[in-house]
Amino acid sequence: MNKTKLLIAGNGMVGHQFLQSLADNDQLAHFDITVFCEESRLAYDRVHLSAYFSGATADDLAMGDAEVYRRWGLTVLTDEKVTAIDRDQQSVTTNKGQHLSYDKLVLATGSYPFVPPVPGHDRQQCLVYRTLDDLDAIAAAAKNATVGTVVGGGLLGLEAAKALTDLGLKTHVVEFAPRLMAVQLDDGGGALLRQKIEALGVSVHTEKNTQLIDDGEHCFHKMNFADGEVLETDLILFSAGIRPRDELARQSGLEVGERGGIVINNHCQTSDPAIYAIGECALWNKQIFGLVAPGNQMAKVAVSHLRGGNDSFTGADMSTKLKLMGVDVASIGDAHSRTPGARNYTFVDEREAVYKKLVVSDDGKQLLGAILVGEAENYGTLLQYMLNGIPLPEYPDTLILPHRGDDEQTGLGVAALPETAQICSCHDVSKADVRAALDGGCCSLADVKGSTKAATGCGGCAALLTDLVNHELEELGVEVNRDLCEHFPYSRQDLYNIIRVEEIRSFDELLEQQGRGHGCEICRPAVGSMLASCWNDYILSEKNVSLQDTNDTFMANMQKDGTYSVVPRVAGGEITADKLIVLGQVAKQYNLYSKITGGQRVDLFGARLEQLPEIWKILIDAGFETGHAYGKSLRTVKSCVGSTWCRFGVDDSAGLAIDLENRYKGLRAPHKIKFAVSGCTRECAEAQSKDIGIIATEKGWNLYVCGNGGMKPRHGDLFATDLDRDTLIRYIDRILMFYIKTADRLQRTSVWMENMQGGLDYLRQVVIEDSLKLGAELEQQMALVVSRYQCEWKTTLENPEALKRFRHFVNTEAQDSNILFVEERQQIRPATADEKNLIAAEPIKLVG
Repeated sequence: MNKTKLLIAGNGMVGHQFLQSLADNDQLAHFDITVFCEESRLAYDRVHLSAYFSGATADDLAMGDAEVYRRWGLTVLTDEKVTAIDRDQQSVTTNKGQHLSYDKLVLATGSYPFVPPVPGHDRQQCLVYRTLDDLDAIAAAAKNATVGTVVGGGLLGLEAAKALTDLGLKTHVVEFAPRLMAVQLDDGGGALLRQKIEALGVSVHTEKNTQLIDDGEHCFHKMNFADGEVLETDLILFSAGIRPRDELARQSGLEVGERGGIVINNHCQTSDPAIYAIGECALWNKQIFGLVAPGNQMAKVAVSHLRGGNDSFTGADMSTKLKLMGVDVASIGDAHSRTPGARNYTFVDEREAVYKKLVVSDDGKQLLGAILVGEAENYGTLLQYMLNGIPLPEYPDTLILPHRGDDEQTGLGVAALPETAQICSCHDVSKADVRAALDGGCCSLADVKGSTKAATGCGGCAALLTDLVNHELEELGVEVNRDLCEHFPYSRQDLYNIIRVEEIRSFDELLEQQGRGHGCEICRPAVGSMLASCWNDYILSEKNVSLQDTNDTFMANMQKDGTYSVVPRVAGGEITADKLIVLGQVAKQYNLYSKITGGQRVDLFGARLEQLPEIWKILIDAGFETGHAYGKSLRTVKSCVGSTWCRFGVDDSAGLAIDLENRYKGLRAPHKIKFAVSGCTRECAEAQSKDIGIIATEKGWNLYVCGNGGMKPRHGDLFATDLDRDTLIRYIDRILMFYIKTADRLQRTSVWMENMQGGLDYLRQVVIEDSLKLGAELEQQMALVVSRYQCEWKTTLENPEALKRFRHFVNTEAQDSNILFVEERQQIRPATADEKNLIAAEPIKLVG
């Protein structure tokens, strides 16, 4: 069979989707494919770039996989790009001098960051925010900086601002327009977003036209604005928009738009039928689409046309929902009311800092657009109303007004969605596609994800997809299985209640009474966590030891080289000089890598298994105890110094943080839990990004719940205000035990509350109003857990049988010879495979 020679210039997210679509449609065998990847890395997720500064690695963001590409039969050339196209000869030339012919060519060259041509824009420490290499450069520059500034207040600009704050810089955002996110938000939404961003410590400067960047007096740069004002900064990130990379089209005579972009038709063909363009380099109907979802649609259309199909690209919805520095922001359709006759409904809650706006048709029957800032739970519902032309309720404002008391709640269930409703925008999966997957043999959510790729992109549609799959399965007469695993015909909540009511103390006892088989990697640790939540027994007791994963078994976090990290508790971040000295002595004695964590304690890396008990003994003798960094339990209670030292503090945040950490230490839960306590509304402890956040006011303590950082940050919700200390602790007791009682396995508090029917209001009813009459019971359960706390390190040291586990080899005292370290920045790090191979030549200092 003669194969079509197919070249793809670009291996970004859209280029990868093109390859994935070929594979999904079993078309790879028909083509001889060569992919040019300009970067040294294969395709990676640019949507979540900011996670790189929150702990994500390049591997975490990777989409392309060399082994998968090899299995697909592709030739992939990294660090190589197409520099010229000869359309007459149907060939390309690369930067490495290669000449390759093609039958079909796909341009997926993407875009580049626009850098305003301001004098001084090319100075050192002036960078862009686009690739992983850019992020590495930003991180390196930040080491010698204290102030950073982002030029551009749009989506990417605010993501870049988050990156700078994550790097510890005092951050400014400079925007030419009169408001942030001018494309997506109106004046009201932009003003509230600015208020929230500034409350997080970022300075926002709007209506600023930078005229010159030169030497600063106190910082590296000075930005001179047209209005005469100046701003000094050490680091400048340009994030003022993108421009299509269309230079290949211009060089080869393809049609380009007046303002750039490779002109394409509805099949994504350029003015040369043998050449396609997809993604941010493509111009359709005089429009560039700067989101990944339209690019993915283009990729699928191009694949369809290459295999003789008739799929068309006819534009894309540019609605978007995201968290910017922990703030919910969403924009849908005609957010600026440009449609003739459009009418607006606006809701503003200054106390809760929420702004919502509906744009409806003149007759009030169709939703044209919406803006949501500060709270965007209704985004999915509103988007479906707009996309599918679903008639609005008689009073459209009920869609954005908060639910009060017994007011009727207007909602839109998955049953009301038409077949054409788009469930996943990243992969263009409709309700009909989901139903087809189920009709084709898919029997679970995982099956549907694997078949359709829905919810495998940004993940924003996961909840809607889950609801739809469960609904459709039930409509088909299939009982939706919510069992924990095959060994227990119960959900996690059911098993927890059985353990509590029947006073079951071991996995074997539960298995004998309620289960079957021997258990698995799902139910064993889950039941172990539930037993600990109820009874707080020793984790390595005979009845519990087989339930734990590696980290819990050895009470330390295993690292990638097989060594462990040791994290002692530093309650509230408060530590004496003597204890600091001990930590330094331990690190020096055992040659451990030392790192201050984001939770205000010290992490010691590189301990061998057999060294753990020795290290614990030294720490315990000095007054330390386990920090439970290895468990699904309370990790830290972060605090500022509060009124004890700070001139702004209004209460003793450090004292409260220490008391709370000592109260809840060792509490096992479905997932890890983090607290923070701030001594005033300046929020130095970042309490509103924690599972439990507490902020001091002149009248008491404000309690925030169910926030989290990580890959998908969520701002905590204000639960109650002006609480005295006893009431605060009572509410926290109830919230945590209710969470432990009702959450799913490995479910964060944020997801737990978002999935809870009634959400925050329902949780308030249960905790404050005691609507379920569980308050006293939850408090008693917490009191039992608190009373039975033990330091698991100390208990292990006193147990000779348990100590036998802490040997690398059962029959010898020998150490693992594969554990080797490289010295870097005066500390150790794990040696790479290549570095280990160089030991004989000794070009690198290695220590065993």
